[in-house]
Amino acid sequence: MRTLITAVTALIASGSAWAADLPPAPAPAPRAPAAYIPAPPPFSWTGFYIGGNIGAGFNHGNITDSINGASWGLNNNGTFAGGGQVGGNYQFGVVVAGVEADFEWFANNNNSGGGVTAFGTTLSGSSNGRWLTTVTGRLGYAFDRVLVYGKGGGAWVGSNNFTVLNVPTGASVSFSNSNSNTGWVAGAGVEWAFFNNWTAKLEYDYVGLSNYSFTVPAGFALAGDVFTSSSRNVQMVTVGVNYLFNGF
Repeated sequence: MRTLITAVTALIASGSAWAADLPPAPAPAPRAPAAYIPAPPPFSWTGFYIGGNIGAGFNHGNITDSINGASWGLNNNGTFAGGGQVGGNYQFGVVVAGVEADFEWFANNNNSGGGVTAFGTTLSGSSNGRWLTTVTGRLGYAFDRVLVYGKGGGAWVGSNNFTVLNVPTGASVSFSNSNSNTGWVAGAGVEWAFFNNWTAKLEYDYVGLSNYSFTVPAGFALAGDVFTSSSRNVQMVTVGVNYLFNGF
């Protein structure tokens, strides 16, 4: 028995010595580093853009008659507006500055007033805005892909000739005013870059227009009467889409 124990002990000892003589196990192969995926660059509003819009326009104003000082509103209940815009932005930090030119067409044929009664007859006047052009500067604050902005500049409105109607007889006369009226525009909006270079916007604009006057000619009821259009303005709410050509 003692001889068996001695033999086993000697075998274990020889095995340990043999294991000590073996070369060390190779180190595990290093793991490949995870692929680096860079963060997408922040969205930039810098670049030229072109687009279209649709919405509604509301034309307001007053007409005053010189004979008796009567005044009445020259309003409509809103009309379809549609057109396009082109412009350019430059972004520095979170501030976006730019310029824009717009053209709008109005489906307007109901802008008329109640009229005035004098010397046994009643006259009414009408003047329908047909198109609007603006050239403005824009200044906004960018929340990455969302831009909140204000705008302001000059405006030009084209309209049908101012028309005076003799209500009892149905006779009418029109006065040419070169079919345009100048003014100013101020507005504000929000724009969202929803896909690559495509953006969508919602905008409100207020256009203030200059006054103008017309004199009733000889041969018409109340010849020599002067009608003055004043406090005229056009208000618009539009939605639009732009394509932004990033980078100047």
